[in-house]
Amino acid sequence: MLFEVWAPHADRIALVLEGATHPMSRHPVRAGWWLAEAEAHSGDRYGYVLDDGPPLPDPRSRRQPEGPDGLSAVVVHETFDWQHPWDGRPLQRAVLYELHIGTFTPEGTLDAAVQQLPHLAELGITHIELMPVCPFPGRHGWGYEGVSLWAVHEPYGGPEALKRFVDAAHAHGLGVVLDVVHNHLGPSGNYLPAFGPYFTDTHHTPWGSAVNLDAAGSDEVRAFLLESALAWLRDYRLDGLRLDAVHTLADTRAFTFLEELSTAVDVLAAELGRPLFLVAESDSCDPRTTTPRREGGLGLHAQWNDDFHHALHTALTGESQGYYADFARAPLSALAKTLPRVFFHDGTYSSFRGRVHGRPVDRARTPAHRFLGYAQTHDQIGNRAQGDRLSAGLSPGLLACAATLTLTSPYPPMLFMGEEWGARTPWQFFTDHTDPELARAVREGRRREFTSHGWSAEDIPDPQDPATRQRSCLDWTEPASEPHARLLAWYRELIALRRDRADLTDPDLAAVKVAYDEEARWLTYRRGDLRVVVNLSEEAARIKLGNGGRVLAAWEPVGAPDGDGLLVMPPESCAILGR
Repeated sequence: MLFEVWAPHADRIALVLEGATHPMSRHPVRAGWWLAEAEAHSGDRYGYVLDDGPPLPDPRSRRQPEGPDGLSAVVVHETFDWQHPWDGRPLQRAVLYELHIGTFTPEGTLDAAVQQLPHLAELGITHIELMPVCPFPGRHGWGYEGVSLWAVHEPYGGPEALKRFVDAAHAHGLGVVLDVVHNHLGPSGNYLPAFGPYFTDTHHTPWGSAVNLDAAGSDEVRAFLLESALAWLRDYRLDGLRLDAVHTLADTRAFTFLEELSTAVDVLAAELGRPLFLVAESDSCDPRTTTPRREGGLGLHAQWNDDFHHALHTALTGESQGYYADFARAPLSALAKTLPRVFFHDGTYSSFRGRVHGRPVDRARTPAHRFLGYAQTHDQIGNRAQGDRLSAGLSPGLLACAATLTLTSPYPPMLFMGEEWGARTPWQFFTDHTDPELARAVREGRRREFTSHGWSAEDIPDPQDPATRQRSCLDWTEPASEPHARLLAWYRELIALRRDRADLTDPDLAAVKVAYDEEARWLTYRRGDLRVVVNLSEEAARIKLGNGGRVLAAWEPVGAPDGDGLLVMPPESCAILGR
């Protein structure tokens, strides 16, 4: 087997394989690369010794059986016996479901998650979006401090378990998307700087020195990230990748890393003969993120739309702190803007940022499936002081309205695990750092952040307390009891309606027509021949619809509009009407 590693500043390197040492030679053509031939088998442990230092894990390790600080293990992807052929599922008609393996089940493993796949298939989901699965120190965590970008967290089951999960998902007709983090690596167990200039002080990010995308040596760093992304799609048969916080990628090169990545993914999709896509998380409100490369954009296939979330959240809850402030001034108006126009901040002043922000979306040229819509995500729940979901403070009727607005909007909807039954379990910030000093810093930093906003320190869950993670695990007994069962049935009905009625997946943003009453707290919009109506008020609403048609689905019993087109909506309720 050929072992290769990039270490441009080393004077000598040795491969340590199953206790035996093999000197490595400089690559005859590729500058900075070293290679060695040695007999090896799946599971064999190995590492690299740089200039007589300690053995270090392979930067491109496919498996870390003892965690990020241990030796790497050989993985032979070709030996896995895939059972289910897969042609892929496109993003245009997708319904996504964000899922954290460590809390989706009490066991917190990929194999345990497989047992709940029938629930997702029956719900009507098309794609599972897995939160990061790369190795990180300890057993439990969100996954955004991963350090081995080619490997799978061993407590989740390792690489074989991920393949079993994907294969089982495909058997149920479900695609799988993986959240990957290219903008930083975790502070513990990160050995990349010992090998080469993977980071640069040319730019600084919220996590410190930036990943090196544009300084000296960045060609190899970009190749490292790009090839990792392609390996997930190819070796694990994934359907797409969600790219974490792309606005924090510091990259001044003319041909940016994101363009390079989107180009390579499109080429791989053509080679494999199935659709592949990239979904960005971006705070920039810039439509160029998803504009095709031939039109001067980055060519990513979609992005999360936080502006839709913020407008919906403030309309439902009345919250106005932090970045919700601009939306909370007139939340129904904000929601009415984001439904057909995508961004609320499209060149408008953002008080949270203290400046003008965003750029308008060209609705005549941009299809709606470029943007994902959602009422809840791991960020918007877990980054609250107590990790409380919408279900902690809203009535079942308002939760049904949130579902309706999400699942009938122009945008491919995404749910956060447990949302479909109004899970009462929180989803809190938890860690399992093995470094005592890092654990202390995270605990104190979390408390300092929220006490500055008026919370008592004792009310902030300790991220390192195992009970914090345990509280965040879904309770799978809830869906069978009320009021959860009724809400779950409503989600299923809405998803089936979205699947069966082409109007609800029409990509034409310009065709979405919205009317609302800020004071009366109702909103209605047209999707082709369908009318969606939500009443967020505690009082009944009288809404003049005109020729509204018959009621196709309703949370509470509601009659069709009268002869004058007047519809009477019960308090905190929603309905879909069609001709």
